[in-house]
This record gives sequence, structure tokens and C-alpha cells, in this order.
Amino acid sequence: MAMDLSSIIAGQPRSSGHPPRTNRNPARLDEVVAEIDLGDADTVVAACEAARDAQSAWAATPAPRRGRVVQQIGRLVEANKADLARLITAEIGKPYVEALGEVQEVIDTCDFFLGEGRRLYGQTVPSEMPDKQLFTYRMPVGVTMIITAGNFPVAVPSWYLIPALLCGNTAVWKPAEYAAAVGHALYELCAHGGLPPGVLNVVLAGGEQTFSGLERALDAGLVDKVGFTGSTAVGERIGALCGRHLQQPCLELGGKNPMVVMDDADLDLAVEGALFSGFGTAGQRCTSLGTAIVHADVHDTFLDRFVSATEQAAIGDPTQAVLYGPMLHERFAERFEEWLGLIDVHHEVSGSTATGRITAAHPRKNFVGDPTAGIFYHPTIVAGVRADDELYRTETFGPMVGVMACRDLEEAIGLANGHGYGLSSAIYTTDPRNVFRFRERISAGMLSVNNSTSGAEAHLPFGGNGRSGNGSRLSGQWVLDQFTRWQSVNWDYAGRLQKAQMDVEDVPADLGFRLER
Repeated sequence: MAMDLSSIIAGQPRSSGHPPRTNRNPARLDEVVAEIDLGDADTVVAACEAARDAQSAWAATPAPRRGRVVQQIGRLVEANKADLARLITAEIGKPYVEALGEVQEVIDTCDFFLGEGRRLYGQTVPSEMPDKQLFTYRMPVGVTMIITAGNFPVAVPSWYLIPALLCGNTAVWKPAEYAAAVGHALYELCAHGGLPPGVLNVVLAGGEQTFSGLERALDAGLVDKVGFTGSTAVGERIGALCGRHLQQPCLELGGKNPMVVMDDADLDLAVEGALFSGFGTAGQRCTSLGTAIVHADVHDTFLDRFVSATEQAAIGDPTQAVLYGPMLHERFAERFEEWLGLIDVHHEVSGSTATGRITAAHPRKNFVGDPTAGIFYHPTIVAGVRADDELYRTETFGPMVGVMACRDLEEAIGLANGHGYGLSSAIYTTDPRNVFRFRERISAGMLSVNNSTSGAEAHLPFGGNGRSGNGSRLSGQWVLDQFTRWQSVNWDYAGRLQKAQMDVEDVPADLGFRLER
């Protein structure tokens, strides 16, 4: 039975009065998952006001108690792991095994941060003057506005929300509209974990309405930090908006992630990595493989094996054992059709029995289920990609992987950096010299060696550079710098004014001394 959902502000549903949006299972379009009451800019502002009202009391809650809430959220997610994974599969079409892994990442994130409530360490620092003590403290930033995509509808939000809440901030979370049911489920688990009303608020709204509401909330001084995961184009708009208020948002944007395959690589391992990172989640990850850059000496062998593995892969019903399921939503299918238009006459296309949407007229060998029931697309390998191709420098959010040749590591690094994205990267080689040289010069924020471009662990920094982000990092201890501000304290008990740099006693020394020869 379909759910009726709306925004939640200060613990209460907020009706907008607008006609509902229908969310359908992208693998079974005749199955309605939820009816969504989408809010508007006023909803965003109201949620930010509720978060502001709740922030002082939440920040005053001892950090170990906030950590206890995080612990309880983690245990609730763990207890509901299978049901939450099934909802992810139903609403966005992610294969169930992958969905289980995504839910586990939420659990891992909670496990990491539950103890941070007993740390959140500051420092005691030596003073240059007597009778004076120096300290540093981490302070919450205040109200956070978190806007996330729906390809990882619980894992990525947890990277923002769990540390933000642990640090004493309140949050307004805008999940993707097409993953609203999953967002509502995660909210319920957080609320039942012990969060007071108003500490976490959920806004269900379209992109432009959210942007308008965020602009008003920033103008009114209701938001202190913005976190955004999504496209580079939208990230640029949010960055400009926050910059007007001298705020630095946390931006996790798109990628055109390269995988370099050297002539000494284990090619079977490289093919396995390319298959998973290129076509897992139907290529709809920010860390999906964009282009395999393969040494000329092994290019043809790699390509043959990659094509064979892709042709043999099972695709289809995400409740079954498949490499990938449907597109997340029709809007992504429409965009992917545009990106297929980037294939040029000099490219060689392979990987399936056709390109584009899988239909009865354009079937896919090894398809599992009914292709006409959902939004399924053929995997597409495009060989012969060149550095002057638009395909080389465009993120193609869907099941398409480019392949290009390189002469040596020097050329490979140039091609890996040349498109301006800098999120994830990989190199397959057995030579440590290749690894270290690649690591020194790759522009990506993340690098895998003999592993795929996808697969972040919950306690490592996640984020990109260039067109992939502004250098901010999520996950692990590094994300604390996004959701806290350093406060410096100096406590002088000398009973007189001591002026730094001016009242410091000098150290007598005979600097003219020389050893006798």
C-alpha cells in the first residue's frame, strides 16, 4: 500500500495543500511507492525557523548524551536493515544486495560517531607568558541545511546528518523527491532514536522551491551551514549563494572518474573493477567509472575482456542477483538519452545487443525479469574516446563507460586530470613506482590502487576537488571541521595585563660565540 508523505517540521507533518507527486517503483512502474505532498519555499523557511528554535537546547545537551542518541539511531537502523533496504530497492531500483550494503554504511557511520560524543577534543596550548593558559574548543556551527541526491538515499545523508547532530547542530534535510519514502523512513528511525522535535526537520520540495527557500533563510540569518550532494551545475549556484553570506558550503559534486590500467596490471582484476564501478547502480554514482585509460600494449586485450564480461552480466529485476537494475527515475533516463548522443562516428560501441532503453524491440541478452515493466537501459562501452571529445569531459550519469588508450603513465595522468573533475580515481598496476607517481599527481580527492573507483569506507575522508567539489570532506574525523568552528580561549590569571608579543621575556644568549679552531 502506497504511503502518503509530507514534510516534517518540529516533529509534525506539514501539509502544503498542493497536488501530490506520485513516486513509482522504477523497476515496476505500475507499483506506486508513495504519494508525496511537496512543500514550497515557505516550507523551507518554516523548517529553518524550527531548527533555529531547537538549536540552543540541543547544543546544551552534553555531547556524550548526543552520542548516545547516535548509538540508538544506529541500533534502530541495524534492527530495520532488511526493511529499509527493501524500501530502497522499491523506490529507486537499487539491487537489494547493494541496498543492504548502503544501509550498513549508515550503521558504520553511527558506530564511528557514537564515541565522538566523548571526544570532540579541543587542546590545551602552552602560553608564551607566565600565569596564562590557552585552550581551544569545538563549537557547533548552528543550523545546517542538508540537500542530498537520491542515488544513495540513506548513506550519503548519514555522512552529513550524523556528525552534524552529534556536534550539537540542528538540521533541515531536503532529500531527493524521488527518494522521499526512504527519506521519511530514515527520519522515523532518527526520531525514535531519541532526537527531540525540531532537531531534525525534513522538507519534501522541488529543487527550485528549495533554492528559493534557502535564499530566504540565509537572508534571514536562519542557516549557518549548507551541505549539498548533487550536480556540479547546482553546486555552483549554491556556492555562489552561500558566498554572498560569507559561508563556505560543503559541496560533494559530480565526477568523471578515471581508471588507469597499466601494462603490468592484472587485467582480470581490472575488468572486474571496471564492471562494478562502471555499471553498478546503473552507472548512477558520483564515483562511477567515467573513462578507462588503458596502456596501448594491453588495450585490446582489456577491451575484449571488458566487453565479454559486460555482455554476460545479468541486468534487470533489482530483487534478483543482477549487476544493476533500472534508472533511478524517468528524468535520469531522459538525460541519459541526451548523453548517448555524444557518441560520435569515430567511436566503437559495444557491451550489449543494442543501446538505449531495453524494450521488446531492443532486447538485452541475460536480462532478468520483464524489461517493459521498468526503466532499464543497455550497458554501453564506448571505445576510441579522445581528449577532444565532449564525451571525455562530460559526466554521463548512467550505464556508459568510455575507453581510451595511452602510451605511458605520463600521458595517462594527463588524461586522468584533463577534464577538470577531481572526485575519485583508480590505477591498476603491480609496480609501486607507478602507484606513487600517480598518487603524487592525480587531482582527485580519492585514489584506489587495484580497486574500483567506487566503494568508500565510512571512516575515510570523502570528497573531491575542481569540478567535483570545493575541497570539503565528509566522513571520519575530517567531517568534524564542516560542522564545528574552533573557539580559542586565553585565560590570564597574572593579575595584570600581559600583551602578547610585547611582554614576552627574551632569552639571553651569546650569539657571537664561535668554537675555537
